[in-house]
This record gives sequence, structure tokens and C-alpha cells, in this order.
Amino acid sequence: MIKEITLNAEQKSAVEFGELNAKEEFTSSPLLIIAGAGTGKTNTLAHRTAHLILNDVEPERILLMTFSRRAAKELVERTKRIAIKQLQKKQKNISSLQFPWMGTFHSIANRLLRQHAKSIGFDPGFTIIDRNDAEDLIDVLRHELGFSTLNRRFPKKSTCLNIYSRCINAQSPLPKILKKEFSWCEEWLEQLTQLFSLFTERKIQQVTLDYDDLLLYWYHLVDIPEVAQSIRSKFDHVLIDEYQDTNVLQAGILTRLFPDGRCVTVVGDDAQSIYSFRSAEVENIINFPELFSPPAKIISLKQNYRSTQPILDLANSLLAESKIGYKKELFSAKNGIAKPKLVTVEDDLSQAKYIVDKVLVERESGTALREQAVLFRSSHHSDRLEVELMRHDIPFVKYGGLKFLEAAHVKDLLSIIRWADNPKQRLSGFRILKLLPGVGPATAMKALDLLELNQFQFSALYSFAPPSPAIDIWHSMVELLCDIQKEKTIWPAQMEMAKNFYIPILQENYDDDYVREGDITQLSMIAQQYATRESFVSELTLDPPILSSDLTDKSQKEEDFLILSTVHSAKGQEWKNVFLLNVADGSFPNEYAAGDNKAIEEERRLLNVAITRAKQGLHLIQPLKYWIPEQPKYGDGHVYGAKSRFLTDTVSQHLESTHWPIPLAQAAEPGPQYNVLSSVQNRIRNLW
Repeated sequence: MIKEITLNAEQKSAVEFGELNAKEEFTSSPLLIIAGAGTGKTNTLAHRTAHLILNDVEPERILLMTFSRRAAKELVERTKRIAIKQLQKKQKNISSLQFPWMGTFHSIANRLLRQHAKSIGFDPGFTIIDRNDAEDLIDVLRHELGFSTLNRRFPKKSTCLNIYSRCINAQSPLPKILKKEFSWCEEWLEQLTQLFSLFTERKIQQVTLDYDDLLLYWYHLVDIPEVAQSIRSKFDHVLIDEYQDTNVLQAGILTRLFPDGRCVTVVGDDAQSIYSFRSAEVENIINFPELFSPPAKIISLKQNYRSTQPILDLANSLLAESKIGYKKELFSAKNGIAKPKLVTVEDDLSQAKYIVDKVLVERESGTALREQAVLFRSSHHSDRLEVELMRHDIPFVKYGGLKFLEAAHVKDLLSIIRWADNPKQRLSGFRILKLLPGVGPATAMKALDLLELNQFQFSALYSFAPPSPAIDIWHSMVELLCDIQKEKTIWPAQMEMAKNFYIPILQENYDDDYVREGDITQLSMIAQQYATRESFVSELTLDPPILSSDLTDKSQKEEDFLILSTVHSAKGQEWKNVFLLNVADGSFPNEYAAGDNKAIEEERRLLNVAITRAKQGLHLIQPLKYWIPEQPKYGDGHVYGAKSRFLTDTVSQHLESTHWPIPLAQAAEPGPQYNVLSSVQNRIRNLW
């Protein structure tokens, strides 16, 4: 059982806000609870819900919406626990407590749409399709419209659905979304308009809604006054969690249902609004008080129960330099002594080695791996670290993006090397052959059978007749495989040849090839650290090649493992020690935010979220140069890291600056280099 935190003064004010009216009904004006990081938001929301029940508000007349099933379940369980405990004290009936209207926005939308579908001429027996089904439908329509056979690459199904979803959730026209978010697709405006029109029509014909349609239909449903009033009459109080993450549709649903804001409570933190790429609008929470007359009451929660004060001093100083948002100074009873560290390292390899070193030191000091986390702005930032962790046999799990060696394009290139290294390895051969234009599973199997009949000599594939679209690249592939098999080119130049062969395949098979190409170059650079092809393959894949999908899954078999996570995926989490990668301009803030003040401020909030995940130890790592895949094809793909613009002199006062490794002049004199402590050979002899 989770121990409930005793309410502090601000939490108590938020919980008890409201009064009994002349009818002895508990009511309140609109309330906005600004809950800073680690200030007990869930506990406060659960207590407020319980307080409503104690004041005779029926649980089934409380509408509480969250952004995840897990959050909804946690709120229900905690509210029940608190309410039952208080009801027992007051000797009130506690036979059952059910909260039928607690759930995610989408689950609530589903229920209400089925109840009121006939009011809008829709069949209440509609089917909901998931994202994969929606992508498949988009793909079918692309083919029907002839867009998949154009002489230039039309956006793939996943990209099309992303564009459609952005238009719906942001309630923004297609030309504007393309220009701002998908500029490389602007030339397809006319075709995308046709595609989305047919997509909408086909769903209507098939009585089907996708995930985005649930909110869209609800938004338009409550635009009908009679329906809005019918839904409004079901509820006495409305509570919304994580309000800073709402989009235009969700905020519009709230104001259309409850235009006067009576008995509406929203909870959130503008300083943790980091999901604009999902169409979340920070203005929703900033402008919330002014939506109603009189304006909503604002109560800020400032006491942090997670982090030491030095960490909060850094976060407070960072946010104080923003010109937007609610100003609040978080404080903690956990004073602490050590300031967060700003660690300068030479490059991304040194960054990885620093983390390995510190993580192991902390583990030996009693801090479990799972109490430590490495956070990063973009998924690919952990590429070098993941390889280094595997080399040191440190298990890890990764949240937010695939692990580097599990990404499809990385596995493609590795499969070329593995197949060339071992022609009998059909799994890798099958993967590569199917990437070639016109080559399907049957053709790939025939080619592999031919290879086997000819004692696995790649030269035999010259006699194979591939489909006409693959003729040119087929010859290049066989030439590459023969070159590597006969060692005509030495390692690691073989990897460079394989990379050059694969790039056109990458560009043909993936929409976001310009980003993925950076990962391919990164893998090629990692290969240069190995003396031979065999050592490269075996170091990365200690198991047989057929088990390549298990390479980084040791964490599932371990009791303890390090956490790797994008900052976006880390929101709501906490760890004793946190390491933050690539704290430099181009990463924090992201280079794509340049010139956009709104985007820069979201990047500041993202850095704040990363900082406030730490309980005790915080390491901001600043490489002098680091890898980014978006760099042009020229040079070595590294950028030289400029100091993050967020680390101003004022902010830096709350950091302890250091370098790693310690310069030799500062290090202690080294001891003997080759002190033989014991004869391993004698030990082995004595085994027998």
C-alpha cells in the first residue's frame, strides 16, 4: 500500500476549495492547480476527489479524465483508499465506491459517442481501428489513387497518417501543417487532400473511427446545444489531470461542455508542457483562468518531495529566465550539499565511458542500476552509450525509440556484414534480399538455395536471374559480397563499402532516410574501433546471428538494469541519479527550434523536466563534439558543441563545473603498470 503524504497548506487549500450552496450541494468556481514537478499532484487530485465524496457528491457524477489508463487506475485506487479511510472515521456507509466516469479522454469519448451516436446520424455500433489498421487503410487508398506508382516517392503510409493526425488534433489546415511540420511533403498537397478526403469517406462508409476520430467526433458532438446539455447534466464535478498536455480539441470539448467553468478543476504544470509534437498547446493552461468570468482560482503547489534543494535551485533559475508561464519557486525539505555537476568531456565516446564509470561506482556504493537513469533529447543520442554498456556487460532497458542495434536500418547494414562474414547465415541473407526492388520471399529463398548448392560461393549469384527492377543493384550486391568474401578489401574499408551500397536501399525503403543515414554513418565509425570484421561481429553479437534480436535484451533476464530514456518518455518518473547527455546548443535546445521563440521555450521546459527527474545526483554532460545524424554527408558527422544558451551565468552558478577524465597534471602518480598478482596458468593447471 502506498503511504499517503500528509497534505501541506497549499495542497489542503486545493483539496477543500469550494463551498456548500443553499441546497447543501458542494460547488465551486473554476480551479486551476499548478502542480510543480514532484509536488504531490496525484495525491492532491485523489484527495480532492475523495473530498467531493465526503461532501455527498455521488462518485458516478464525477467526471475525471487523464491521459493514460495507468494514471486513471492509480487515481481510482488512491481515491478509494483515501475516501474509505475518511468515511470510516465519519462512520458513513462504505459498502461500495465505483467511479464509472474516470478514464482517458479517448475512453470517455467512446462511451459518450455510443450513447449519443443517433443524435448525429451515426451508428452506435461503430468499430474503432488502431493505428496499424489506420495505416493499412491509408496504404490501400494510396494504391487505389495511384499514388504508389508515381515516378517520385509519395509519402509512406505512416507519414501520411502522421500528417492527417496533426491536422485533426491541432485543428489546423493541411497547407499550414505541411509548411510548418512536413515541408518535404508540400509538393503533395493536392494528392494528400484527395487521400484524406477518401480516407474520411471510407471510414464513414465502413462505420469506423480511428483514434483521432474519437476526439474529433466528440468535439463536434458537443457543438450541438441539446447534446451538450444532455451530457452536462450527467456530472456535478469535472477534474482533468495533466491539463498542460491538452490539444485544441480537448480544450474545446471542455469549454463547450462547461462554458461557465462551474465545478471544473484542472491540474497541470506549464513548466512540463513538452508535447507540442502531439499537438499539445501550452496556451491551454496559461489562458485557462481567463476563459471564465470571474477568472479561475489559481493555487500553486511548490513543496517538492522528490529532489534535493540544489537540484531545485538549478530548475528554478532555469525557469526564471523564461518570459512565459506561471512563476513559482520550488522548495524541498531535502537540503543536500552537492550541486548538480556540469561535466565537460571530449566527445560522445568519452561521454559514454564517463557514464559507465560513474554508474558502476554508484552501484558499488549501494545504488542499484534501476535507481539510475540516462536521459537524452533524441533516441539516437544513446547509440554510442548502448554499445559501451554492452561491452561492459551492463544490462539496460530503453524507453522512447528503439535501441540502436534494434533499429531496422541498423539491423539491415549489420545483416550485410553478417551475411558476407558467414554465407550460411540465411536469416541475414533473407533480410537483405527482400530489401531489393521486386524481390519477395519466394525469390529470396530461391537465391539462397542456389547459394547453398554452390558451396556458398557468392559468385554463384551472378547466374541468378533477379526481377527486372533489381538487375542493376543485384550485380552491385554480388560484387560487394564477393569482394568481402575473398578479402580483396581490408577491414574496416569493407564496412564503408557496405554502407555505400546500402544507402540507396535505405533511401528507397524509408521516408526519414536523412535521419537514419546518420545512424548508418555512426555504425561505420564504430566499426573503425575493431581490428577485424570477425571481432566487430562477435563483439556486437556474442550469441549466434540468429539471435541478433536478443542482443540488448539481457535486462529482461536480470534483476537489475540501467534505465535509458528520452526526456519525453521520462516525464512522471524519478531516479536517485540522473545523467543527461549532450547538454549543448543543437541538443538543448534542439537545432530545429532555432528562430522560433515558442519552440525555444518548450526546449527550456524539456530541460527542466530532465533536471527534475533527479532525487540526489544530477550530471549534465557537455561534449566538446558529438554526433548528430542530421549533419550533411560531408566531414565526420560531428558537430562541435557550443555551450547551451540555457546555461547562462546566472543558471551556471547552481552547477559544479568539472572535466573528465581528470587532466594528467591533476591525477595521482600512476602505480606499477604490469604487476603480476597471480599466475592464471598455474591456476588452470591445478584444475586438473
